Amino acid sequence: MTLPSRRALLMAAAAIVAAALLGTGAWFWHFSGQHRALSAYAAALTQAQPAQSPQATPDAREAAIRALESALTQYPAGPGAAEVAYQLGNLRFEAQQYAQARGAWELAVAQGATRTLKALSLGGVAYTWEAERNYQKAVEAFKTALTGVGPKDFYYEELLLGLGRTQELAGQKAEAIATYRRALSELTQSRRAEEIRARLAALGA
Repeated sequence: MTLPSRRALLMAAAAIVAAALLGTGAWFWHFSGQHRALSAYAAALTQAQPAQSPQATPDAREAAIRALESALTQYPAGPGAAEVAYQLGNLRFEAQQYAQARGAWELAVAQGATRTLKALSLGGVAYTWEAERNYQKAVEAFKTALTGVGPKDFYYEELLLGLGRTQELAGQKAEAIATYRRALSELTQSRRAEEIRARLAALGA
């Protein structure tokens, strides 16, 4: 059997070391990339926080929107992208930029938002359709937001009553009555029980 030459062994060793270095470099690049993404997100979210105040000026809101969009453009899929997209949706909605808000909230969902953030984002999508008076799409969006959410979950009551309200606005009287009755049945401790009963009475139920 012919033994490999010293040169061949050195070349093989160099290839192994190079592969190891490339692997280490890829890991370091990935880690440092995540760190940069988190830093960019944190800076943008810090700027966005005061812009959500009712006292915030339109200029401050627009500056915050640009900062959030810039962070997402630089790092479209970093850890925390869902939170940035969600806050961008909030600011877009406050600025009555409903289509853009919808896009931001849909991005938050696509980026793997947590369960609560997903419910809030999908609910936000429904609110944009309602604001645009597209009540049929709002109904469907509220139904989507309610998927997998139950009476004990955060935001369930708001989503369920949003569904009933938009069903009313869409002329779906029987469906709205069923939704309000569902709310009374499932949300027995609701502080909005009288409001729900008033809606049922107004619908002749």
